[in-house]
Amino acid sequence: MEEAVNGQKVIKVFNHEDVTQTTFDKKNEELFEASAEANTWGNVTMPIVGNMGYLLYILLAIFGGFAAISGLGNFGLSGAGPLTLGTLISLLTLSRSFVNPLGQVSMQFNMVMMALAGASRIFALMDEQPEDDGGSVTLVNVELGEDGRTMTEVDHETGHWAWKREEGDDGTRSLKAAQSLSPRAAEVAMKARETAITSPDGRLTLLQGDVRFTDVNFGYNPDKPVLHDITWFAKPGQKIALVGATGAGKTTVTNLINRFYDIQDGMILYDGISVKGIRKPDLRRSLGVVLQDVNLFTGTVMDNIRYGRLDATDEECIAAAKLTNADGFIRMLPNGYQTVLEGDGSGLSQGQRQLISIARAAVADPPAMILDEATSSIDTRTEEVVQAGMDNLMKGRTVFVIAHRLSTVRNSDVIMVLDHGRIIERGSHDELIAQKGEYYQLYTGAVELE
Repeated sequence: MEEAVNGQKVIKVFNHEDVTQTTFDKKNEELFEASAEANTWGNVTMPIVGNMGYLLYILLAIFGGFAAISGLGNFGLSGAGPLTLGTLISLLTLSRSFVNPLGQVSMQFNMVMMALAGASRIFALMDEQPEDDGGSVTLVNVELGEDGRTMTEVDHETGHWAWKREEGDDGTRSLKAAQSLSPRAAEVAMKARETAITSPDGRLTLLQGDVRFTDVNFGYNPDKPVLHDITWFAKPGQKIALVGATGAGKTTVTNLINRFYDIQDGMILYDGISVKGIRKPDLRRSLGVVLQDVNLFTGTVMDNIRYGRLDATDEECIAAAKLTNADGFIRMLPNGYQTVLEGDGSGLSQGQRQLISIARAAVADPPAMILDEATSSIDTRTEEVVQAGMDNLMKGRTVFVIAHRLSTVRNSDVIMVLDHGRIIERGSHDELIAQKGEYYQLYTGAVELE
C-alpha cells in the first residue's frame, strides 16, 4: 500500500494501474485468508476447552450420582468409605472451579501467540549487535594563542576545534599502529605527525582537515572487495573531486571517511590520527554532508536549518542562509523563515530544498565537507545558484566532492578518477586534460559517465 501511494506517479506514467490493483488484491486476499484462519483457531479453542470442562462435570455428576445412590464405595481404594452425596457435591463444585481457569488459559494463550508473532521481529532487532565504536579521541573547542599553535580547551563555540586524546596517549599509538602495517604506512603517519599542530603534552591536535588514505582495501562483503589499494591525501583547505562511472567506489570512499564502514585493510589518518581511534559522533561532527537526496522535516524553515546545529540562534541560521544564497527565496515564502514545511518540503522546488540543505550544513560550520552529487538532480540554471552557495560554504575547508557533471569540479585542487575501485588518474583539471586519458574522454563526451 505504501509503495503504491508513494509511487503512484510512476504507476500512472507506465500505465500499470491494473497490474498494481491485481497485485494488491492478491496480497489482500492472502492476508484475509491468513487472518481468517488465525481467528478461526482462536475462536474455536476457547469453546472447546470450556465444553470439555462442562463434559467432565456432566460425567462426574452421572457416574458419581449413580455410585452414591447404588452404594458403591471406595472404587477399590483401601481405607476410603462409601461415596456420599456430600462428597459428590464437593467433587462437582471442585470440578466447576477448573472450567473457568481452563477457558481463561486458552484465551490468554491465543493472545500470547498473537503477541509473539509481532514480538519476534522486535526480538530479532534487539539481538542485533550494536555498532562497534572503538574510538577514544574526542572533538573539543579550543582557543588559539597569538602564535596560532598554542591551544586551550574551552566549553563554548570558538570556531576552532582540536582532537583530544585520552590521558596517557601522546600520539604515538597511531604511529605504532602504522608501523605494524607497512613501511609506507609508517612513512605517511610520520609525515602527518610532522605537519600536525599539537599541544606540548601531545593530547590536543588542531583540527585542520588533513586526510590521508594509505593502501586501503574495502568490501561490503569481505570476499568481494570494491576498493583496491587506495592511496591519496588531502591537504587542509583542498578541494578533492571524485569522478567515475556509477559503481566505481566514489561514495564508498566518503563512507569510509566518516566511518559508516570500517576498512578491512590499510590506514586512514585524519590530522595524523587513525579514524578508527576517533569516536564516531565526534568524527561526524567534524564533517558536513550535503547529499543528492534532501530530507526536510515537518516544521519551519528555521527549524530545518537549525537541525545542523540545534543550539544555533536565529541570527546564525539566517547568516547561514545568506552565505548559501538561500535567504532570497526564503524571504519570499508566505511566512519567511517561519513558513511550515510539510511532506518533506513538497511545496518547494528541488533547487530550493537543496539550498536549505546546504544552509543546514553551513550552520553546523564543519571544518570539512562531503558533497555527494549535490547538484545532479537540478537544472543547469538552478545549479548555478546552488553551486555559488556551495562555493561560499567550501571556502577555507577541506572538501570532498562527488559529481557526475564534470563542469562542477573544474576548479578542484585534485581530481581523482576511479574505475572499478581503483584510482586510475589524479591531478588538476588542466593536467588531466593534457594527459588525454580517461578524464579527457569523460570531459569531452567521448565516453559516457554512466
